[in-house]
Amino acid sequence: MPQGTILIIDDEPRLRQLLARLLELEDYHVLQAVNAAEGLELLGQHPQVLVVLCDVKLPDAHGVQLLPRLKQKAPLSEIILMTAYGTIIDGVQAMKDGAFDYITKGDSNDQLPVLVERAAEKARLRYRVAELERQVGQQHSFESMIGHSPALERAKTLGRQVAATDATVLLEGPTGSGKELFAQSIHQASPRKGKPFVAVNCSAFPKDLLESELFGYRKGAFTGALGDKKGLLEEASGGTLFLDEIGELELSVQAKFLRVLETQTFTKLGDTKPTKVDVRLVAATNRNLKQEAANGQFRPDLYYRLSVFTIGVPPLKARPDDVAPLAEYFLRYFAARMSKRLPGLDADTLRLLQRYDWPGNVRELKNVLERAAILAPADQPLAAAYLPDEFHASGSPAAGLAGFSPDDRSLRALEAQHIRQVMAETEGNKTEAARQLGIGLTTLYRKLQEYGLAS
Repeated sequence: MPQGTILIIDDEPRLRQLLARLLELEDYHVLQAVNAAEGLELLGQHPQVLVVLCDVKLPDAHGVQLLPRLKQKAPLSEIILMTAYGTIIDGVQAMKDGAFDYITKGDSNDQLPVLVERAAEKARLRYRVAELERQVGQQHSFESMIGHSPALERAKTLGRQVAATDATVLLEGPTGSGKELFAQSIHQASPRKGKPFVAVNCSAFPKDLLESELFGYRKGAFTGALGDKKGLLEEASGGTLFLDEIGELELSVQAKFLRVLETQTFTKLGDTKPTKVDVRLVAATNRNLKQEAANGQFRPDLYYRLSVFTIGVPPLKARPDDVAPLAEYFLRYFAARMSKRLPGLDADTLRLLQRYDWPGNVRELKNVLERAAILAPADQPLAAAYLPDEFHASGSPAAGLAGFSPDDRSLRALEAQHIRQVMAETEGNKTEAARQLGIGLTTLYRKLQEYGLAS
């Protein structure tokens, strides 16, 4: 199996063939071009070229001026320029334009394979990162979701069934479980794919700004409204609007959204005429909206309009069989991003990951693997030593609670475990955690200190 493809662009047949032979002995597949035009054509035909060895003095181009065109044609390849008439000015310009190196012909033929291998390894890593980023940023689909546990498969089946319709969907599940990925997959499996997918985290905006961001406004609607602004609803027209943490919407904004769902119209701030849109709504929450509607904290009419089709996105602890493939995927992704060779997880690491209860769900797993990839040495399986402390203390998934044994079933231990879980789900946001726990912020600080959870 060849190590990869190298392209040599040089009009001197003897030197070109000598270099090709040297690199073929190193198990590279070598392409040869006699001028710039042929070299650019070959690059277009072979998109995975690792390294281009290019003469500076070509019949139809100067190598330094050709360099930007080569990089445009093959942005992930590394370019090594070769010259018999080297100048400092050309060398400096070549390096500025992204050349891997600028060498003099004949001076270091014995060292050329080493130089090429260094450039090839850098290009390989670049290709790996590009492929992983393509996978991460590709059009999401239910088929691309990692994991095949029964709980996940049930949710995916429901998602596929509702995708073909225009029904409003409510995704329920804890923070970090992948609700946005489900929303994107529903969009991509629907007739609206190719149209906009606009995601809004309702908890990320100050409450007084969220309405104007969603619905837009007319010039002069309020102080600072210096021009008309199109809202996110209009931006999503024709496609899908995803409202994450919809329970954070103010009651007044909920009323406007109810009208959107019923009539596909709304009125911008400062406007007198309704605006028409064509939007499919997918909403998500980590709260019990049905209970909040019963308590008057969420509009019941909006809740029943949202919950036409509800899908429960399972937490990671409900799909333990998916931990291993997810962990392997995240490790490969972060290793490539960091230009590190990490061959996989050792048995102890995998065992600890699988027995952990993952209060922060897939997002927490991703963060744990990113941290471990940073700390772990290259060229060996990821050892358990590079996992956070909570994976080790007392060998318990609920470790990290100072003063409690794994078998402690007291109310204090259960309270400490519950606080730890809520803190993980709110990603350390103490104000939000205190709100969810129904206690004051001062009380939360005291309990964090008492249970050894303060950071």
